[in-house]
Amino acid sequence: MASLNVYSALVVLFLTCGAAMATKENDQIIKENHCETKMGLPCVLEAFMSIFEIGSISNKCWGELVGLGKVCHSALVKRTLENPLFKDLTPATIIAKSIQTWNNCLALIDSPSPSA
Repeated sequence: MASLNVYSALVVLFLTCGAAMATKENDQIIKENHCETKMGLPCVLEAFMSIFEIGSISNKCWGELVGLGKVCHSALVKRTLENPLFKDLTPATIIAKSIQTWNNCLALIDSPSPSA
């Protein structure tokens, strides 16, 4: 449980203070597209845990992730990787998990409902 609180704090830090560590390109993309305001904090935490740790994303949050858009999703993941707190992570692994999460999300959103 304490681990979740630590990661929650890191995500909040990432959302509020991470801009100082971002490249100008990612920062510009995030600012121009209002990326930091498109998802609620609970879904941000689910997506973060799914990509940077181990976790899954609820159906509600799949929709929010799609609403965020791929450009914002990629820029936020890249900006997080630039943060010194995550220097021990392997960028290629995180990028692969990010792409997998995005593709899974699209597949779930695009698939017809069982009741349809």
